[in-house]
Amino acid sequence: MRDHGAVLDWVSLLVGALRAVFHRRRALVLENVLMRQQLAVALRTRRRSRVRWHDRIFWVMVQRLCADWRRHLELVQPETVLRWHRQGWRLFWWWHSRRPAGRPRLPREVRDLIRRLSEENRLWGTERIRGELHKLGIAVGNGSIRRYRWRPAPRPPTQTWGTFLRNHAHAIWAADLLAVQTLTCRTLYVLFFISHGRRELIRVAVTAHPTAACVWRQLVEATPWGRHPKYLARDRDRVYGGDSVRRATRLGIDTLLTPYRAPKANAIAERVVRTLRNDCLDHVLILNERHLRSVLAEYVAYYNTERLHRSLALEPPLPASRSPVPTGVISSRPVLGGLHHVYHRAA
Repeated sequence: MRDHGAVLDWVSLLVGALRAVFHRRRALVLENVLMRQQLAVALRTRRRSRVRWHDRIFWVMVQRLCADWRRHLELVQPETVLRWHRQGWRLFWWWHSRRPAGRPRLPREVRDLIRRLSEENRLWGTERIRGELHKLGIAVGNGSIRRYRWRPAPRPPTQTWGTFLRNHAHAIWAADLLAVQTLTCRTLYVLFFISHGRRELIRVAVTAHPTAACVWRQLVEATPWGRHPKYLARDRDRVYGGDSVRRATRLGIDTLLTPYRAPKANAIAERVVRTLRNDCLDHVLILNERHLRSVLAEYVAYYNTERLHRSLALEPPLPASRSPVPTGVISSRPVLGGLHHVYHRAA
């Protein structure tokens, strides 16, 4: 019995060894076939190897039959083979069904009748046309009527507000007012005009009683010797006066009135209001009207000649003509008592 058990052990070991040898040879042959197929695709005459439909079918079959096919794949990603399999599955079922999807189209006569009714009665809506068709014994849904009804030719596209502002930035000024509270609880108003092209503050005026006459005088003083913009963008505040548009037209200025409650339509002016507050007014305690004029005059000079703007490629609105000096001692000049500083190299 012991001899028979030893023989069985030797036979099982021999069978296992033979199976391992054949299994390794099978894996080696499979790997050789897969690598040769990818090499044939890569060595085609095209400059860029292109996977054809029979290559896709080959790898879809390999993906179904070989468990470790991912290890031998070098030409494409494994996700690509899975995508090919899904596409082939959809193509198979499309071929298997071979039936047109969706509901059948309306007869030609009904489509022509829908177009005729909508074209001859342009005030009729979809429901009204459906009612007329129902009177004629034709049952059609609203979706089909909307699909086949007559529509006027589309209007040519027009430029948006933002495109208009960018195209005419060199010829547009913006105007706005902001309120400033003083130490004695008085309210002063700042009126400014800024150019869209270089973001230059053209004029900044301070008043305690803003009226239409005051605003008009500031506009006239900001446009001496024929220097005026083609367009002036502003909101619909009553402080400008009821006849301000007509009076500005006599100066050659077209007024662009922004919509109600749309601050983004005059975004440059609104941004300057925020800049004036963040850079200057929120850090200075204003005493009176004279003090506010002095503070704003100093800040406007700094804003136009020294303050850098991202929209101007880090240049000020009125850049200096001097060229930068690469060497020399760096010195600074305080602005508004040290709230800001201007740096330059000594020549």
